[in-house]
Parts: sequence; structure tokens; C-alpha cells
Amino acid sequence: MIREFTGDGERLDVLLSRDGLLSRSRAAALIREGRVTVDRKTEDKPSCKVRPGAAVALDEPETRPAQAQAQDLPLEILYQDAHLAVVVKPCGMVVHPAAGNGDGTLVNALLFHLDSLSGIGGEMRPGIVHRLDKDTSGVMLVAKDDHTHAALSAQLSERRIEKHYRALVYGRMKEESGVIEKPIGRSKTDRKKMAVEPDGRWAKTEWRVLREDPDRTLLDVHIITGRTHQIRVHMASIGHPVLGDALYGHKHMPDADRLMLHAYSLEFTHPVTGERMRFIAPCPFCEE
Repeated sequence: MIREFTGDGERLDVLLSRDGLLSRSRAAALIREGRVTVDRKTEDKPSCKVRPGAAVALDEPETRPAQAQAQDLPLEILYQDAHLAVVVKPCGMVVHPAAGNGDGTLVNALLFHLDSLSGIGGEMRPGIVHRLDKDTSGVMLVAKDDHTHAALSAQLSERRIEKHYRALVYGRMKEESGVIEKPIGRSKTDRKKMAVEPDGRWAKTEWRVLREDPDRTLLDVHIITGRTHQIRVHMASIGHPVLGDALYGHKHMPDADRLMLHAYSLEFTHPVTGERMRFIAPCPFCEE
């Protein structure tokens, strides 16, 4: 399928992902495969700046049906209609199949419990608009058709989806609320981790104290951006890592039986009805 775009001075991968039908990483992969032309010449560099008015064409492979297998796994569904669903991912469940996690994922459960899923995410990520880490629990939004998926992805990229988390962090905060605005990128010293890096992507996190104990604090955390491990990296960067975080925590933290991070609420505009909707997944460890 050939899709056409008009250059606007932006990077090529940004241009191709702007309408929400492709993630930026997927767009970059297609560019590297030689599937994109600029003014009829193949361009294989995602970072290429496209001059305003240039004719860009993408030869996008047809989406194939999801190949992940449906599995009868427990799944809490907060809401669903013909276009989307809102579900609660449990702690310890991977969102989609990948190397080392071929089944038992949220996608396997969605294929069993829902009557349809969008194909934009590809064979192994049908319906997945956004993700949560394996050990983070909470509310997630799922698209049932491609139009809805594209519209929700656009809301996400334009920061019109509001996400709040509950985080139980180490120590007591000096203020009642605060903002962390630090760039996040792949760690230069440990490629398995993300870190605050000067050349990383802009990231912004707002937090507010809900309850304090002698050695820990329960926070409401509102993320403005959605970088990988954002809350975990930002909280660790100010000396208050999330309890139970083996990757970004330290040995002096109190013991925890899980990562104490939960996606508590999600607010978005329904792509079809235009209604502003908000859903809450009660926090399993908060005792608010």
C-alpha cells in the first residue's frame, strides 16, 4: 500500500509517524528497509530532514492478521464498546509477546476476551496504543479498529491523554508537590537501563504527596511525556526511587513484594462520540 506525504522541514521518521498510523520506531524501520522515497529517490536515513513541499511516498506492507494466540487468562475489563476497551493489566504480565515471552501476555488475553483488535500494532501488538512495564499494574487503553487506534495515538502524541499513577517511593519529600523536568535516554554505562542524559528526549513528571510514613511516601504522579521508565528514572534521580525497583533502586530501601507503581487513572476523548472519558483502576497497595 502506497501512502503519500508532503515534506515540511521535519525529520523523515517524524513526518511518517505524525498521523498516528505508525509509531516513530516503526517508521524508522521502514525507512531503513528502503520503503520510502523523497522526490522519487529512495531515502534510508530516518533523520533526513525533508524540505517543505517535497513529495514523500511510503510503500507500507499490508497488515497481516494477529498471529499471537488467544488465551483464557484473567482480565479485568473496565469498559468496552465497538471501538475500544479499557482494561486493567496486572503486575507481572508482559503487554505483548516477544523473545522470551511468547504467551501469557496481555495481548493473548485480549485476543480471547475481545471480539476484535486493531491491526496497526502488527502481528504481535494488535490493539496496543500504549504500554506499561511488566511489573507496573493498572489501567490501559486498547483499540478495536484502525481508525480508533490512529485517533488515540494522535491524542497520545499531542499529550491530550491524561495519565496519573500511584507510586510508593523511598523516603520523605521536602515539598508537598513538585515537577521533574529532565531529559531521558539510554544509559551510557548500562544499556539495559534508561537514565537522565543531556542528549536524551525531553521528559516532564509532576508529583504530589498523598501520604507520608517515616521511610516512604505515597505519591500521585502525572506524566506529561511518556518516556520509557520515566517515573522510575525521574524519581530515582531526585533520591526517591520507587520501592521494589531492582533496576533503579538501592540496597537501603525498605523491602517490597512488587514494584510499587500503578497506573491509577486514564482520561481521553472518545474518537467516535467525542465524549471525554475517565477510568480508574484502584491501587492494590495504597490503602489511601
